[in-house]
Amino acid sequence: LLQEVEALVSHWNLYINLGGFFVGIFSVTLFGPWSDSVGRRPALVLSAVGMALQAAVYLLVMYLQLHVAYFLLGRLLSSFLGDYNLILAGCFAYVADTSDKGARTFRVAILEACLGVAGMLASIGGGHWRRAQGYINPFWMVFAASLAAALYAAFCLQESVKQLKPARLFTLSHYKAVYRLYTAPEHRSSRKQLVLYSLAFFLLVTVHFGAKDLFVLYELGSPLCWTSDLIGYGSAANYLAYLSSLGGLRLLQLCLKDSWVAEIALFSNVAGLIVISLATTTPLMFTGYGILFLSMAATPVIRSRLSKLVSETEQGALFASVACVEGLCSLVATGVFNSLYPATLHFMRGFPFLFGAVILLIPAAIIGSIEIWGSKDDYSHFSPASRSPTDG
Repeated sequence: LLQEVEALVSHWNLYINLGGFFVGIFSVTLFGPWSDSVGRRPALVLSAVGMALQAAVYLLVMYLQLHVAYFLLGRLLSSFLGDYNLILAGCFAYVADTSDKGARTFRVAILEACLGVAGMLASIGGGHWRRAQGYINPFWMVFAASLAAALYAAFCLQESVKQLKPARLFTLSHYKAVYRLYTAPEHRSSRKQLVLYSLAFFLLVTVHFGAKDLFVLYELGSPLCWTSDLIGYGSAANYLAYLSSLGGLRLLQLCLKDSWVAEIALFSNVAGLIVISLATTTPLMFTGYGILFLSMAATPVIRSRLSKLVSETEQGALFASVACVEGLCSLVATGVFNSLYPATLHFMRGFPFLFGAVILLIPAAIIGSIEIWGSKDDYSHFSPASRSPTDG
């Protein structure tokens, strides 16, 4: 019976995630570019209302003991209104609207640190609450928080788009705006960097998601055999990387360009995953977590660099595409890493982490090559004929 329940849970999780992802792709790439014209507030309100509707459907399922297929209905409702990905896209676009290019990386890093702190609080508090009172009361909290976010965005948040203009919602022009981001010929060099940075972001976030999914399984098994207390401490150490990465990013920005900060962060990620893949004792495992202290500093740098490659009127379209990439990362990470872990248990339990470390060498190479060749391109604009006699 337990195996049957586990199989059903696995199947319905797959249906819910796939349904939410495919509906979300069309809605996020519709609402994101739309927000470039009508403002960020409508998109944020819609996505928060969608998450409140999802929580309400889940509550109805639990109260009325309906079939689990209604969970899929709740997720589809939320995805139709943008879901969590539209909230991310809207918030990052809002930060890009309200910050200059010099301060944008740190502002984006603050927003990512908020995600980490929220995840840590939800993981610790939600787990204890669920064990004490079941699932219904925590979902009332989810419903209330989503509704509060919608009300805040509607009545308290100041609009960040400077030139608002009416725009139709259901039109193909919004999808074309996302397509033009990567194909517009008038900005060929920046579009090429846009594609490369998006690829680097995809690989980096996929490894983040994949490794995070496996940490608990890895810690429960032999030879670590951690108890629930140690697993909680490990989860806290993992989430604290968001805050340590924020502080490290701020300090490194005083003496290094953002690209080199991202390279150091990727080195921290690679080294930490290698240590964790070889960890056979608790101190060594926590050493791996400690080495990951800068691991979350690379993603805000990439988001910021992507934001600087497009105009002010394309921020919504850009972060909508980034949100879709992030959703794809979650699906790919689940499929690849969760399949790789049982397949490699017989010869190396930590192989998926080692595999992730090797994959991270690709975004490191991409960012390094863009920095080197981008600098050369900057100097190529100064031909000998354009120099004055007084130039150095």
